[in-house]
Amino acid sequence: MTEKRPKLFGTDGVRGVANIEPITPETALKLGRALAVVFRNTSGRRHKILIGKDTRLSGYMLETAMESGICSMGSDVWLVGPLPTPAIAFLTRSMRADAGVVISASHNPFQDNGIKFFSRDGFKLDDDTETRIEELVFDETALTAHRAAAGDLGKAARIDDAHGRYLVFLKACVPRTVMFDGLKVVIDCANGAGYKVGPEALDELGADVVALGVDPDGKNINLNCGATHPTNVQRAVIEERANIGIALDGDGDRAILVDEKGELFDGDDVMALLGIRMASEGKLSAKTVVATVMSNFGLELALRNAGIRLVRTDVGDPAVAREMRTNSYNLGGEQSGHVIFMDHSTTGDGLITALLVLTVMAESGRPLSELRAMQRVPQVLENVRIRERRPLSEIPAVQRAITAAERQLNGTGRLLVRYSGTEMLARVMVEGEDAGRISAIAKEIGAAIRKHLGA
Repeated sequence: MTEKRPKLFGTDGVRGVANIEPITPETALKLGRALAVVFRNTSGRRHKILIGKDTRLSGYMLETAMESGICSMGSDVWLVGPLPTPAIAFLTRSMRADAGVVISASHNPFQDNGIKFFSRDGFKLDDDTETRIEELVFDETALTAHRAAAGDLGKAARIDDAHGRYLVFLKACVPRTVMFDGLKVVIDCANGAGYKVGPEALDELGADVVALGVDPDGKNINLNCGATHPTNVQRAVIEERANIGIALDGDGDRAILVDEKGELFDGDDVMALLGIRMASEGKLSAKTVVATVMSNFGLELALRNAGIRLVRTDVGDPAVAREMRTNSYNLGGEQSGHVIFMDHSTTGDGLITALLVLTVMAESGRPLSELRAMQRVPQVLENVRIRERRPLSEIPAVQRAITAAERQLNGTGRLLVRYSGTEMLARVMVEGEDAGRISAIAKEIGAAIRKHLGA
């Protein structure tokens, strides 16, 4: 029997605990070698691969291993140090690199790390390319066949102005006529990749900046700070009497905002505000916004009332980006704060999100609390522990409960029934304007699932 090889790539690159497979220097070296082989071209020029990272302690180890693997195959490496994930996407594209590497585990604690890749056009890799890389990692014979001769080995160089290039790019997303003078901004950089460039971008655009989470020590990334712990920003906005708060995650690709009253303003709020504004200016492609199945039904209602269509995808910003690219949409994102403005960037960028919302505040002269464009509807989540994952379509009683629920909601709410990808749970999510009714619907469907599949 052929031994089944482990799967490296998940929904967003390779992830795990640092120094435990697959996040080891040995596997990182092989990933570097495989990446160099897959992204070779026939142009005759030197191949160049760009590597960036966040502030985790294990980043040094993985960066060095990746660099060594790439150079061993005859490709050069450009090192840019700690910069947000979207900065690597931008630099890969603008510097005409053959590929880009980000060493980061996003919002996870410092013990975790990950490796994800961008193609030369600044987009995350498609499944076929990831499969080719994965196959090479486990094929030592094939990798050895591509090893460079001594005179053809790659070189590594540090790009000292990468930070400045990204800073200029960020400011270019704001109209030249707009400055943030008179706006006091609290920003929590999660002791992560945006700890320098975030406050600098705001300062250079005229804001009065209060910076938190800007003292990384390799172990404090995302530790009780940033987008996963926005209470720090909420408190600071009130104490500082700030106009807005910005909470980035560890790799800077998402942001949770806070209005002047200390209330959260998440990705759904951003898509409602900017989607409606873009549509009114004739700038929203196909009058469509892309979101995941987890976005609140209130977003759908707000967009519908403005004549805008909402297209939903599976969870994860890669799924959102794929839908946007396939159909040339220019706004999409997740409730968690990953928002993709395809007119500016190929991936979610927490700083671009913040800058564009600040632009609306500066141009309108209105506080963020008055710019809310959606009203969140109540949501109920019922988790049912199960013993097996049978297709729900094969269980008539569950289907009858779902059909009855959809008839009750009749376009005034939303129902989502799915299995958890990580636990033996069935999740029933119901949204609607009547909290009592949606709670009863969730319990009824949950009871049907429990009766036939309950652990």
